[in-house]
Amino acid sequence: MLKRRLECKEYFDGILAANNVILSKAITLVESTLDEDQLLAQKLIELILPHTSKSIRIGITGVPGVGKSTFIEAFGNFIIQEKNKKIAVLAVDPSSQLTKGSIMGDKTRMDLLSNNPKAFIRPSPSGKTLGGVNKTSRETILLCEAAGYEVILIETVGVGQAEIAVKSMVDFFLLLMLAGAGDELQGIKKGIIEMADLIAITKADGDNIKKARTAKVVYENALHFLSQSDNGWSPHVLTCSALQSEGIKQIWEEIEKFIGITNQNGAFNKNRNFQNLQWMHDSVKQNVEDNFYKNSNIKNVLSGIEDEVMNGNITSTQAAMKLLKIYKNEV
Repeated sequence: MLKRRLECKEYFDGILAANNVILSKAITLVESTLDEDQLLAQKLIELILPHTSKSIRIGITGVPGVGKSTFIEAFGNFIIQEKNKKIAVLAVDPSSQLTKGSIMGDKTRMDLLSNNPKAFIRPSPSGKTLGGVNKTSRETILLCEAAGYEVILIETVGVGQAEIAVKSMVDFFLLLMLAGAGDELQGIKKGIIEMADLIAITKADGDNIKKARTAKVVYENALHFLSQSDNGWSPHVLTCSALQSEGIKQIWEEIEKFIGITNQNGAFNKNRNFQNLQWMHDSVKQNVEDNFYKNSNIKNVLSGIEDEVMNGNITSTQAAMKLLKIYKNEV
């Protein structure tokens, strides 16, 4: 028996009532690729828009093994217990290229936080989207804000050249780093460090404390060589231990300072406005690409042209131009 599709008002009322079951269904709706779901999702986003933008949006990234989930659980529980705020965690799992499904399952790694009634954790597969985020992450943020979540944490897949999209949808970008992995800057792209509003050296406990302090100095020196941001904020480096709950409070205090400074000088709203503009351009690109591959003329010739490229009979650029001409009905 098919489940009844919810009406837009049912989604709207449920979200404003902080009904997490309805919120989860709404997120599933915006993630759907069905045309009818997309139309309903856009109508819902328009309705909830006046009830959004009241949260602090924090992006969290770091190298594999840095302990993102352990940190987020400790950080989230601190925010709930000490600051009495509701928190949503949008944890983007890397997608399996075989099954296209999520392969990690973040809720299983955040037992304490996931059982807290003031927390909402939503793991989503990243799919083919670059930037370490799901392509509907922006819509999901708005839905969580409308449901009354005051702090939104976005955990990205990891650190890499392409994983910068999260910066375009958050207010604060936190980079988690490990100490004692040889050259402290090895494998870390300069662009990632330049985007960070705060660097936190994780696992600063036990025998690792000395290494963490050494890494802190290395990163502080590295920050001195980077150009100053135009938002009036100077990034710092802190150490923390999620297991010992040490340094967590200081990280939150840095975020509060950042929000205060950027609100005062107008950089906070300027950044949000710029992100909305970027969202528009990204939406155009995504919709054009989706429409391109759904086009019947493209579907009829795509496989053949792909074979030509694979066999070396035509260059990738020639193939792309050929497909574009077909799409525009020029041939």
